[in-house]
Amino acid sequence: MQYELQKGRHSVFSLNFHLVVCVKYRREVFENQEIIDELKKRTRKIASNYDVTIKNQEVDKDHTHILFSAAPKTDLVKFINALKGATSRVIRNRFPEVKEKLWEDKFWSPSYFLATTGEVTLDVLKEYVENQGE
Repeated sequence: MQYELQKGRHSVFSLNFHLVVCVKYRREVFENQEIIDELKKRTRKIASNYDVTIKNQEVDKDHTHILFSAAPKTDLVKFINALKGATSRVIRNRFPEVKEKLWEDKFWSPSYFLATTGEVTLDVLKEYVENQGE
């Protein structure tokens, strides 16, 4: 197996995640490239404060996909909440036209999707672990 390894003081790790965050009520607010660019810029800035590395981020009209890596000590919930709070404030303030598409000044849906990703499939990893005793 080949992993893209990161090193900590007492650890070696490869922790990669896929995050999907949707705009509240799936409102299509990402139709302007300036808004998309601001979202991506803010995402990277916030990530740097949480020891998170953004690998890729793409935006559709009503949601964003973010692939990122993190250290074992990273509090993922705090990172995601900071990301949603800060990007919401900046976009609503810098782009007042977005407010017309939202209800009650809410930007992001309160829920999100987060999955771990790997260099290999879960089945391959399970087989690898099972064969360690042989």
